[in-house]
Amino acid sequence: MKIAIVYQSLTGNTKAVAEAIREAVSKQEIVWFGEPGEPVEADLYLVGSWTDKGLCHEGTAAYLKSLRGKKIGYFGTAGFGGSQEYYDMLFQRIKSLIDGSNRILGCYYCQGKMPQSVRQRYEKLSQENPKDAKAQASLENFDRALSHPDAQDLEGAKKWAQDMVALGE
Repeated sequence: MKIAIVYQSLTGNTKAVAEAIREAVSKQEIVWFGEPGEPVEADLYLVGSWTDKGLCHEGTAAYLKSLRGKKIGYFGTAGFGGSQEYYDMLFQRIKSLIDGSNRILGCYYCQGKMPQSVRQRYEKLSQENPKDAKAQASLENFDRALSHPDAQDLEGAKKWAQDMVALGE
């Protein structure tokens, strides 16, 4: 089976997940590993991105929109974590980008650390509104995210990738 692992990573989180996926499917022929580029023919496309304002990076969105008649698995990282409902909502948005001629096999999301500039924005909000529970929750989530993707996240990505290969056969 020929596999394309196409991803975009801002802080290294999605790259770490993509590398775990590559390791998990190393027995297959990997015909592409990296950012969206020139068109490549594969039997399975594992496409991933960091979450940008509730969607994926615009380059990943354009790539997903360009695929026709393919088998696709989507993976992503998001600063907000710990909520499968949130990940499901993100995936619904991603699915809306994918042409109906494709077969969507599934998705994998995990939490990822965010840039320090995000924490600074949350700190400012918290200082301006000390009673704002949402600002405090955002700070706590930021701190939890610092250790992600962790070993458990990467093992989850490996298992997911193996499942995608099995579904794509």
